[in-house]
Amino acid sequence: MSGPAKGDVVEITGKAQLVEFAESGCKPKEAWRIGTEHEKFGFNLDTLEPLPYDGPSGIRAMLEGLQRFGWQPEYEGDNVIALTMKGYSVSLEPGGQLELSGEALETLHQTCTEVHTHLAQVREVGDEIGVGFLGLGFSPKWSLDETPMMPKGRYQIMKNYMPTRGQHGLDMMFRSCTVQVNLDYGSEADMIKKFRTSLALQPVATALFANSPFTQGKPNGHLSHRSFIWTDTDPDRTGMLPFVFEENFSFEQYVDYALDVPMYFVYRNGEYIDVSGQSFRDFMDGRLPGLPGEKPSLVDWDNHLTTIFPEVRMKRFLEMRGADGGPWRRLCALPAFWVGLLYDDDALNAAWDLVKNWTAEERQSLRDGVITTALQTKTPDGRTVRDLATDILDISSAGLKARKKLDSFGEDETHFLNALKTTVETGITPAEEMLALYHGAWNGSIDPVFKDYAY
Repeated sequence: MSGPAKGDVVEITGKAQLVEFAESGCKPKEAWRIGTEHEKFGFNLDTLEPLPYDGPSGIRAMLEGLQRFGWQPEYEGDNVIALTMKGYSVSLEPGGQLELSGEALETLHQTCTEVHTHLAQVREVGDEIGVGFLGLGFSPKWSLDETPMMPKGRYQIMKNYMPTRGQHGLDMMFRSCTVQVNLDYGSEADMIKKFRTSLALQPVATALFANSPFTQGKPNGHLSHRSFIWTDTDPDRTGMLPFVFEENFSFEQYVDYALDVPMYFVYRNGEYIDVSGQSFRDFMDGRLPGLPGEKPSLVDWDNHLTTIFPEVRMKRFLEMRGADGGPWRRLCALPAFWVGLLYDDDALNAAWDLVKNWTAEERQSLRDGVITTALQTKTPDGRTVRDLATDILDISSAGLKARKKLDSFGEDETHFLNALKTTVETGITPAEEMLALYHGAWNGSIDPVFKDYAY
């Protein structure tokens, strides 16, 4: 979850500026980049408890230790709440999940190197202070009451507001982790095709990356519990966005949607001002009850866009948001999956052809089904998601091969899909693999996950 946006404070005088803001993301193909983000759960190696902010084995100690590698601290009051370096950052999620928001990179080889370097740094500091990190989609052991809240002002506002909109907003905040990739578009038409294709196929990513079968030490009945909690978090700002598939979809229509999503906060002079539930349209008219007479800037708009959580989100790029967090191989596989599909014209056309005739009801049914049955879920054409994923991975692999982005050994990017190809070949998701261990070698205990699945 992002920190406050930064940039020149340009007052918004009308909706046209917001449309232009989205249009400003259009880039020529040679400038398209890959931005990967992932979250992970920190835990005490001795007690397997979640990490508090303070203390010798806490999040603050972790952030201070990482500064030896050149990271620069960012503060909220006296608390370091993020680290930055060049074009990327390490930040905190509400329950202490540690997030890497990567640099915008040209190749998947660079992306995977970035991930490996970060995890090695985290491991080095964590070993010194008795801390480990775990890549799953949902906290396997801790209750909400046992999960600490990090000292960031926006999180208190969200914590107060979330329960008014759904049953699982706090679970989303404090007990979930994801991996996502941010990708560029070349024009409005390119954005539309990528948005529609990726939105329709998010359930395939959810199935392939399903990795959250436990809650408070027991199986929860889902393969992607993280995906389940999003179904009852906040209907104003989540979901499959049927309007994206309407004939008149455009940058302007997405702006209209975002304007109607209620606000959480306004950031002023280092403080988060609670305006939860209030309208950005009123803010533009200077009629925001929380800030009477004041009008927003484009920085306020950028901040507001970070509080919208559909399965695919648009800012000045598209964010793929359907996957559970997972082991390091899958942190590289998620961007490979989407880059292969969306960054090659032939691949994008082939992927769109597979989904273009689906109805809104069929897309929603698929999204709901993969929560529990993942690869065995029926698709609109009567096949299984496993069958569809086989075709999609072939298309993605061809797209990556066509990019011809080679590493120093002359190898292209297709091998980053290998973990997903294994999942499809075996038909066993990471969640099902863990459930088999739980009922077998782990003897009904969740504790071995902290050893077997830690980074």
